[in-house]
Amino acid sequence: MSFTTLFLLLLIIIFTSSFFSISEISLAAAKKIRLRALADEGHKKASQVLNLQDHPGHFFTVIQICQNALSLAGGILGERFFTPTYLTPLSAVISDPQLAHTVAFWLGFLSSTTAFILLADLIPKRLALIAPEVIAMRVISPMGFLIKLLKPFIWFFNGIANIIIRRLGLPDRTKDKITSADIIATVDAGTAAGIIATEEQTAIENIFELESRLVPSAMTPREGIVYFLLDDSQEVICRKVIDTPHNQYIVCNKNLDSIVGVVDSKSLLGRIMNNQSFSLKDDGLVRPVQMVPDSLTLSEMLDVFKRTHSDVAVIINEYALVVGIITLNDVMSTVMGDLVNTEEDSLIIERDDGSWLVDGSTPVDDLERLLGFDSLPEDSTYETVAGFMMYMLRKIPKRTDRVVYEGYRFEVIDVDNNKVDQVLVSVLKPENGKTA
Repeated sequence: MSFTTLFLLLLIIIFTSSFFSISEISLAAAKKIRLRALADEGHKKASQVLNLQDHPGHFFTVIQICQNALSLAGGILGERFFTPTYLTPLSAVISDPQLAHTVAFWLGFLSSTTAFILLADLIPKRLALIAPEVIAMRVISPMGFLIKLLKPFIWFFNGIANIIIRRLGLPDRTKDKITSADIIATVDAGTAAGIIATEEQTAIENIFELESRLVPSAMTPREGIVYFLLDDSQEVICRKVIDTPHNQYIVCNKNLDSIVGVVDSKSLLGRIMNNQSFSLKDDGLVRPVQMVPDSLTLSEMLDVFKRTHSDVAVIINEYALVVGIITLNDVMSTVMGDLVNTEEDSLIIERDDGSWLVDGSTPVDDLERLLGFDSLPEDSTYETVAGFMMYMLRKIPKRTDRVVYEGYRFEVIDVDNNKVDQVLVSVLKPENGKTA
């Protein structure tokens, strides 16, 4: 066989092997989410790749058969191609013919192995990782043809492999299940790469927390509720609307625990602007309000808003006492975070010295995320930063009370009627960073 023929055959083997390397990696690396999106857009080959990913046994058997056959053929041809090439010039340098032949053999072996590693394996696989979905759709047709062509060999080798796997008690299929942790990890990688903004990352993570966060973490607490009594005069109502403007107001009978319903501020302002006298006892002015337990999650609360076509609800505890109110805007603000909240609305404000001024009503989930904690001590027994301080201090906090935990100092800087209003969170120096 001539030198040119050997060279061409070796090139064909190398590039054919590179095709199988690209095919193998592209199918394994192609993301099902992107393939499903392409399939929904009408790309039939994307559906074929998805089907092959669900049943990859025949595909990988063909890959192994072809790659091993090509490697053997490449080794044989490589030895025949390189040895005569190196033998002639080496004979002039090495007088011993046997030694010259041995050196020529090893030079040929190393050269052909290097060519196969680079051109048939390493470079093709790296190229396949650049756009695996596109490449997988391009190779699916020829791979499908080879699967049909080599079916007898596939049955033989797969049969033996299945017997061995079953005897070893190993699963013969992978469980391809995407979890919320997988999505969050992908989002974290996107943020690290600069593709996703930090605020967007927080919003996505907040969405997955809707299933675990309870409604008290986003509510307006009892002491912050602005409400009307059913017997309030028009003057009292107007004064409250002016002093504390809101879209809706809770209406009670004699106290906050006797809820009558909710009144829309637009209905009140319309009557005020038209100089109409009114009373909260007027028909149609006060409408029913949804009552929900404090054990609901934010995800369940969204479902309640959807089913009842309302956007405000009163939260009660197991003793039928009002603990707060929650609106659709509260839930959405919890999800969107810094994307919608202004500095005045923010419960956590970073100061110039690197410390944080934290509102006492801040949910512990937000504090854990801010400081990178998996969890705070017994965080299921309290819901806010104020609750965390009470738990750690084991008493009603007073101004200047402080707690040191995991390298951070939490200091109470404002208290109002035994309620923790603000906490200053500072990073301790390493030498002072003892856990309390």
